[in-house]
Amino acid sequence: MARSDGARMSLAEHLVELRKRLLISAVAVVLAGVGGWFLADFVWAALSDPVLEIAQERDRNAEINYTSVSEAFDTRIAIALTLGIVLSAPVWLYQIWAYFVPALMSQEKRVVLGFLAAAVPLFFAGVFTGWTVLPNIVILLTGFAPAESATLLTARVYLDFALKLVVAIGVGFVLPVFLVVLNVLGVLSARAIIKGWRIAIVLIALFTAIATPAADVVSMVLLAIPIIALYYLAALIAWLHDRRAAKKTALLLGDAATREGRSGG
Repeated sequence: MARSDGARMSLAEHLVELRKRLLISAVAVVLAGVGGWFLADFVWAALSDPVLEIAQERDRNAEINYTSVSEAFDTRIAIALTLGIVLSAPVWLYQIWAYFVPALMSQEKRVVLGFLAAAVPLFFAGVFTGWTVLPNIVILLTGFAPAESATLLTARVYLDFALKLVVAIGVGFVLPVFLVVLNVLGVLSARAIIKGWRIAIVLIALFTAIATPAADVVSMVLLAIPIIALYYLAALIAWLHDRRAAKKTALLLGDAATREGRSGG
């Protein structure tokens, strides 16, 4: 990787830069997590609503249980840290971009910054989508139990399931943005992105299948559609960038040939 002034960074400088970015991101997550601690009760109440709905609508015993002395505290810590990751998303997404800044020219910086600025709302949109489909997934999966049975969920297991779903979908919405970043860096061409659409769709389907239970095909499809649309949008942006870069290169080569012809004449 090279700096914007053309000088190349050594391995030691890479590691120092990476450590700096990771430290800033970690501090941001911890500070946001402190605020998340005070929101934990509200979030946990919202996450518990689908279980209460099972008890009310299906007239069966449905509870979230704490199976150890420290589980209530551990649950609150997990919610606070997850909220820290979500709330500090603008900081750590920026740090990812800033790590690659030394390798970019000034014009490329503007392009990548513009599209990485889109990563923040996309991440929050993904989190909101996951939050929206979570109740349907919980109700669907618990519905396979016999009517006379009770739904007794362990707090930590249920929380892990819910938070992983929500955060994973947020990350999935951001991934297409990094295709644009790799394209601007010259690592991935638009042709390669477009040519790999079949593999991309398979990977997106696998990702949404992991993020959502395999039995909930509807939620899986609903999550896959916007991510696939974002993939094609990233491919279009990459194609426009490559086309503009090719025209610029052609103009430079034409000017060089003209100057050479004049000097030879």
